[in-house]
Amino acid sequence: MQNNVWFTLLRTLLAWCVTLLLFFPLGWLFLTAFKTELQAIAVPPLFVFEPTLENFSEVQRRSDYLLYARNSLITSVASTVIGLLIAAPAAYSMAFFRTKRTRDVLMWMLSTKMMPAVGALVPIYVLAQTAGMLDSLSALTIVFTLSNLPIMVWMLYTSYKDIPNEILEAARMDGATLWSEFRHVVMPLSVGGLASTGLLCLVLSWNEAFWALNLTSAKAGTLATLIASYSSPEGLFWAKLSAASLMAIAPIVVFGWFSQKQLVQGLTFGAVK
Repeated sequence: MQNNVWFTLLRTLLAWCVTLLLFFPLGWLFLTAFKTELQAIAVPPLFVFEPTLENFSEVQRRSDYLLYARNSLITSVASTVIGLLIAAPAAYSMAFFRTKRTRDVLMWMLSTKMMPAVGALVPIYVLAQTAGMLDSLSALTIVFTLSNLPIMVWMLYTSYKDIPNEILEAARMDGATLWSEFRHVVMPLSVGGLASTGLLCLVLSWNEAFWALNLTSAKAGTLATLIASYSSPEGLFWAKLSAASLMAIAPIVVFGWFSQKQLVQGLTFGAVK
């Protein structure tokens, strides 16, 4: 009994240590955002200081934060919606109309995520330049959609596979067409999977920095572009960089906090039979 108590205390202590370790960068970012530039680079680091909002004001004066936030919102939401419209019927056909090559196709789609993004930078950049779509929201939306599509198909495929075939057979015996079966049977039964897939891809698109930095500049730049603008040949402006980063991640962190229940529920849907 005594050993169990000590084991529980040790496990709890270890969990708290891991949690603090994981959240320390975010906490330090928060503190630095309210420091002056001199306080941000002070050695030893300052934990007690008089907070200031000067960095946030400077970020807004130097660049239009709302423009970058709007671009992030548009590209994230649009790429998620378009991706779901493509991935949902694709996953449906793979889950309920399997062929000998279905597993190979799924593995090939997943393997595309293993390739470094820089490997596809040159052809995608040339295509965007040729089409006159550089520094445009449409190009960024297309790239985000294609980048997240393999994950979306896999997640929805897993969700659809947990739907009993007997339900679909009953719908077909009642005369349901493929569209009716997909719309009135499969979709309502996979709301959790659709929600978790959409939420995850929304977060991935919002946080995407590589394509935003290489395909856009001032006109269609996202919040990742705003953060990168605080790096200069003279060095990093740590306080202003932290303020810009905090302003960039705050919306998605708040969104994730309020939707964590739906996200976890969708990600674990079908994990236990």
